[in-house]
Amino acid sequence: MKKILPLVIVVALSTFGTAQAQKKSELIEQNQDLKYRLDSISRLVSTAQSKQKISEIKAEELQAQVTELQDANATLLQNLNSFAALSSQNSENINKTLATLERKEAQLKGIVDGVASNDSTAIVILTNAKQTLGENAKVQVNNGSVIISEKLDFYFADGLGAKVQESAKPWLEKIAKIIAANPKSAVTVSGLSMTGELDIALQQAASVAQILIKDYGVDGGRMNVKGMDGGLRESLQIEIHPDYKSFYATAKDDVKN
Repeated sequence: MKKILPLVIVVALSTFGTAQAQKKSELIEQNQDLKYRLDSISRLVSTAQSKQKISEIKAEELQAQVTELQDANATLLQNLNSFAALSSQNSENINKTLATLERKEAQLKGIVDGVASNDSTAIVILTNAKQTLGENAKVQVNNGSVIISEKLDFYFADGLGAKVQESAKPWLEKIAKIIAANPKSAVTVSGLSMTGELDIALQQAASVAQILIKDYGVDGGRMNVKGMDGGLRESLQIEIHPDYKSFYATAKDDVKN
């Protein structure tokens, strides 16, 4: 019995030692397995973190692109609005300019028509004067005006003084009829002096104008008188012409409007 007990102890210790060795081996193996798993998980975590970082960078880049596109779109919309406003303003300015041009064209047409009408009137007056005064009458047309000329001695004795001769009055009566037949025309009586005595020339013109007004009913508001230097000639001229004051006043009013 005493011999068996030590043997049993030895066997037990041997079995325990074997079990301990086996358990340690298993623990080492499990530890290595856990370590391998930990390394795998660490690699997975590292890969996931890298991918997350890349995703964050890409997200930041995309956000920057979106912001840039938003800014560009806002700038484009602002430019489009500015262009639309400018286009509208330009269109309004063009319309105003066209309206102004049309108005000016109408004004110019009125002036041109007025000048053409004056030219036509001058032809009518010239024809009338030739018929009334005779073909030998000294009548000419100049710048839309009909000018009837005679020497001073036709109106005044020896061409001197300012008293109109009776022999000239029938002639003035005929001229008064021509004036009356053209009520829209004005009349200017001019005395032309070759001696420089413009005061005498003016008095002579006034005397003729006075007879036309008092004796033959010409409207004094249509009459003008002038004394002029005739250079190397002297005469008395009766000019039937457009009413320039009225014409230019009308043209001026048209241009203002």
